[in-house]
Amino acid sequence: MNALSLVAVVGSALGAAGIARAVWLPTPRLADRVRPYNQAGRSALGLAPDVASPRDDVVREFFAPMVGSTMRAVSRRLESRSDDELQIVLFRAGRLDLDVEQYRVRQVARGVLGALAFGAIASLVLRTPVGVIAFVVVGFVWGTSRVRAELDRSIARRTEQIRLELVTVTALLALQIRTGSGLVQAVQRFSERGRGIVANELRAVTKAIRSGTREAEAFRRAAELTGAPEAARMYGLFANGVERGADLAGALLALADDLRDARRDDVKRRAVRARAAMLLPTIGILAPVMLLFIAAPLPSIVFGTR
Repeated sequence: MNALSLVAVVGSALGAAGIARAVWLPTPRLADRVRPYNQAGRSALGLAPDVASPRDDVVREFFAPMVGSTMRAVSRRLESRSDDELQIVLFRAGRLDLDVEQYRVRQVARGVLGALAFGAIASLVLRTPVGVIAFVVVGFVWGTSRVRAELDRSIARRTEQIRLELVTVTALLALQIRTGSGLVQAVQRFSERGRGIVANELRAVTKAIRSGTREAEAFRRAAELTGAPEAARMYGLFANGVERGADLAGALLALADDLRDARRDDVKRRAVRARAAMLLPTIGILAPVMLLFIAAPLPSIVFGTR
């Protein structure tokens, strides 16, 4: 393709985009219509004013909805989980800065970057169309899988942090309940003074209770959202205690003992794995030397030579 043909193609594309812009106007955004009416509510909640973004970039404004919808459609083909499941996964990973749509767009964008990088490497090394296409596919799959792997690692780190915090949290709540505090009162007091992931989850529970949610439902919702089974067990105890009444202090102390035992077993397993990892270099260096010493006299023994 020469320069004249390239200019003709680009001009035709821009002309078609301009005609489409003139004929098919984008749907007005609902946020622009309700923005004048939500400023008082945002100020009452302590949020920053919702300022309208400049809309001078016509090209970005025209192509952004199409590109975004295409990327979300591709992500739905790649990601088998629904939007509700992804929302729970993002909460368990602690990624409150991302919503489901932003996660889907980021996943496809990372896949496109991986495809471009792998395709560029293949075009320089292989220089065959089939090899370049294969590398592009591999790069796209690698890029999209990296986003999901990062999310899984964030969930694992957050779950481990919750397990570490629960030993102290259960002991403090059991102490407050034993001294005569009610369950909801103890949870509110801890959420106001405590810091950490469990304190944030309990703070969300207290906010839900103050907004009118039943106490048992708020605790069961927290059990569904949290990523740690031990925290879900504690929230389930709270829900049952609110509805039926139970010795929550004893149950919390028993949960704390189980967490300490599980932590102790985990430390022992890690120590065994670390000891085995330390032995591997020693075995890898000494084993060939020992085999050489053993195999050195074999020719003289077998053939009678020196």
